Amino acid sequence: QVQLVESGGGLVQPGGSLRLSCVASGMGVALNVMGWYRQAPGQLRELVARISSGLTTNYADSVKGRFTISRDNAKNTVYLQMNTLKPEDTAVYYCNALNFRFEPLHSWGQGTQVTVSS
Repeated sequence: QVQLVESGGGLVQPGGSLRLSCVASGMGVALNVMGWYRQAPGQLRELVARISSGLTTNYADSVKGRFTISRDNAKNTVYLQMNTLKPEDTAVYYCNALNFRFEPLHSWGQGTQVTVSS
């Protein structure tokens, strides 16, 4: 059974940085397209970054140039480095593997809360 455990969130001031981690078990992050999603209160969950098995990355326009997705195959972990954070980045962040239509494949983990506020 696949398990995804996100961590690294917290409270940060605007302009600050955070690095999120997603440890996967029951699947290999190197063999899948992996994505980071976020869900703000009252809004739909959105895909903000993805990384292919070949390390091609893609980002939502709202985070392009500020967020970087990466992975460590040996640790079976996917990261999201978030810089120049804005209040509108406040959300619960989740990771998942994606199918060929870039839809989530597995059950969601608990997510990690990111709050950007002064």
